[in-house]
Amino acid sequence: MQYAILCYHDETITGAWSREQDDAVMTKLAVIQDKLARQGKLGPVARLMPTKAATTLRKDREPPLVIDGPFAETKEQLLGFYVVDCADLDEVLDIARELGAANPGGAYEIRPIGVFRPGRIDP
Repeated sequence: MQYAILCYHDETITGAWSREQDDAVMTKLAVIQDKLARQGKLGPVARLMPTKAATTLRKDREPPLVIDGPFAETKEQLLGFYVVDCADLDEVLDIARELGAANPGGAYEIRPIGVFRPGRIDP
């Protein structure tokens, strides 16, 4: 089953990292990503640009409203995600713990991915 590991952190903290600090974290994460890729477990990985670059479409009104910035003001922002193919939740939690050791702080939200096809959803 595929799982999304959503990466949350306080953008004011990660945005204040020096180039050297950021490179050190990315180097540690690359080691884990390379291992997962060799095991055939790694799907797409994305690092999102800062929330100040975000645009939100509020679809709960007519016409929909386009606003600058993220959907909600929160302490921690979604900064990126991994898609991993794991046998079960325990395996994806092990991966999240390993990623967390390389990139301390923040949180990982883990969600199973259902593939949408018109008329059905496949786990």
